[in-house]
Amino acid sequence: MTSPILITVLSLLGLLVITVVSYGLALKFRNMDRWLGSYYFPVAPPPEHDWRHDPVDVFIAVCDHYEPQRGNAPKEEALSLVNRWVEEYPQLFGEFRDASGRPPQHTFFFPEDEYQPEYLDALKPLCDAGYGDVDIHLHHDADTADSLRAKLEAFRDTLFHRHGLLRQHPETGEIIYGFIHGNWALCNSRPDGHCCGVNEEIPILRETGCYADFTMPSAPSATQVNTINSIYYAWDRPGRPRSHETGQKAAVGRQPPEESLLLIQGPLAPDWKRAKWKVFPRIENGDLHVGRPASWSRFETWMDACVHVTGRPDWRFIKLHTHGCKEGNIDTLLGEGMVQFHRDLAEHAAEHPRFRYHYVTAWEMAQLVACAENGQSWEQVLTVNDTAQPA
Repeated sequence: MTSPILITVLSLLGLLVITVVSYGLALKFRNMDRWLGSYYFPVAPPPEHDWRHDPVDVFIAVCDHYEPQRGNAPKEEALSLVNRWVEEYPQLFGEFRDASGRPPQHTFFFPEDEYQPEYLDALKPLCDAGYGDVDIHLHHDADTADSLRAKLEAFRDTLFHRHGLLRQHPETGEIIYGFIHGNWALCNSRPDGHCCGVNEEIPILRETGCYADFTMPSAPSATQVNTINSIYYAWDRPGRPRSHETGQKAAVGRQPPEESLLLIQGPLAPDWKRAKWKVFPRIENGDLHVGRPASWSRFETWMDACVHVTGRPDWRFIKLHTHGCKEGNIDTLLGEGMVQFHRDLAEHAAEHPRFRYHYVTAWEMAQLVACAENGQSWEQVLTVNDTAQPA
């Protein structure tokens, strides 16, 4: 006869197995299995720097997958969304100033597939007034290396020559741009191979003037790589997708590998503050979307992700992302929640003099990475901008 104690033990073991399997399936459903191990068991130990008490400089960049047509919206509606950004952004945020005396910055990663000259013509004055910048966003599918190169070159040249956007490399004179891949599918990283098609995307980006990629994190998408909360360099793995899965961390005094591309990631962490049933963590990925503006609570999680250049933990890089024209999102991003976030930053800095925050564009963030690597100060990049006056 089976012992009651044995039955109880076996029942508990069975329940434990079911719980563990169910938990694992729940994590896998949101693709958290791709990166959660990297979060809890990082290759390198976290630096001994407590941003809540030690001196810290924080660089904040909002990188917008800026899609005014929302896929298929009429041109008039799309232009009205652009005009709303141009009119309301200075009114809402023009009063705020960071440690460099500059207002909040917004980088509009504009999609090649939604190009209409009127949209860029409208955004240009906002950028010229000192509130942001424009870089390149691209949705594409079933491309070849040649067709991808042609798309990037044509759009790059249009932005520069037709609209006076982007910039030239200070040494080579080539037109350079920052990049975000549509549908997160950088380096053909979707398991089904859709929304890209080109494994050798990194060398093509480099050859066409890309100074850095800002696509990651992509969680909960299956395109998420296991390198997280990092600033690093990736290079092409011939014949293989997902070349940015791993790479060499940016570090003070270390030169980037040859033929590599800089990748600047945003924060990625399990969000236990909003855990479902207090058991299943949600995902904090730096996405600003409807009902979820930046907030002090989220900011603490972003800071704890500790995205930095190795050797400079006192410089924290917070790369956020959004779809700023998406229905609902635009009301959140141009709403009171975001205004309150900037108030909270200012109040915290006033109470804690060793805490300094800086609003930066994507381009400036990449330059600051180079400054950290070369042992230079952030003043090499950031200066007071007097062209953007309070509204």
